[in-house]
Amino acid sequence: MACEKRRSRWSCVAALALLTASIGGGLAAPASAQSTAAEEAALIKGAIDFQVHSYPDDRPRSIDALGVAQLAAKRGMAAIVLKNHYEPTAGIAYVVQSAVPGVKVFGGIVLNRPQGGINPAAVEHMANLKGGQGKVVWMPTLDAENDVRFHKENRPTVPVVRGGELLPEVKQVIGIIAKNDLVLETGHLAPEEGLMVLREGKRQGVKHMMVTHPMFMPVFMNVAQMKEAAALGAYLELTGGAPNGRGGAERMKAFADTIRAVGVEHCVLATDLGQPNNPLPPDGMAEFLVALKAQGFTTRELDIMAKDNPARLLGLIN
Repeated sequence: MACEKRRSRWSCVAALALLTASIGGGLAAPASAQSTAAEEAALIKGAIDFQVHSYPDDRPRSIDALGVAQLAAKRGMAAIVLKNHYEPTAGIAYVVQSAVPGVKVFGGIVLNRPQGGINPAAVEHMANLKGGQGKVVWMPTLDAENDVRFHKENRPTVPVVRGGELLPEVKQVIGIIAKNDLVLETGHLAPEEGLMVLREGKRQGVKHMMVTHPMFMPVFMNVAQMKEAAALGAYLELTGGAPNGRGGAERMKAFADTIRAVGVEHCVLATDLGQPNNPLPPDGMAEFLVALKAQGFTTRELDIMAKDNPARLLGLIN
């Protein structure tokens, strides 16, 4: 029996078990698959994915916002954060939250060119939207100077630093984040730019800060820089992507080494999924947790990174 591409491994195992029961034996899901499915189900219950990509978007996605929230609720997740590089997600998070009460749904704004770049008015507007689903402000991602330079593109960018200093509007945005108790994320800034933003965040009293996927392009923070970010009060967002894909074993070891170097208490696990041909975000999150458990992390350590730390960022717990 072939499972559809967009079904999770867990769903396939469940479907196979159902077929087995209906024909009275014969085919049976392998014990190892059943064990993995049970482990995934246990680990993902109560988890929070801080970086979920979905439709509506201007690029291919594997699922829409409503569908991914429904899947997250079915898997027993506590919350998801919808991220879109070019479209604010607080409004759609409010609508999806109303339709799917079993999981909390949050959104935010990425300060790329369609939002006017570093635009204090856009951040203030999001903070005042009904429902309070707009929680996260990302510094520029695809339009960051660091991102455009890394990809050797020739197009307009959104700068945050000039002459070794943060631009005045960046400091103004950080002040709005502090005033409204939002989450400040560094986006795709270069490591030193990201640290400058975090230093200003700490100076202005921002309570919730995170470095956006510091291990991946085009950020590539080293461990010393990650430790400095953690000392400033920021979490490190480690995005697992497709943990069982090509190079998965090497990536999981790199994650494990980094987590042990900077400390479980400073890390947040997320997926950055939603792309076609990758696992759907809730499935990828479950696989990521199982893969890290195989690297020797305890269930409690995984809970700190996938449940407690992101819940603190979102103000769900103290």
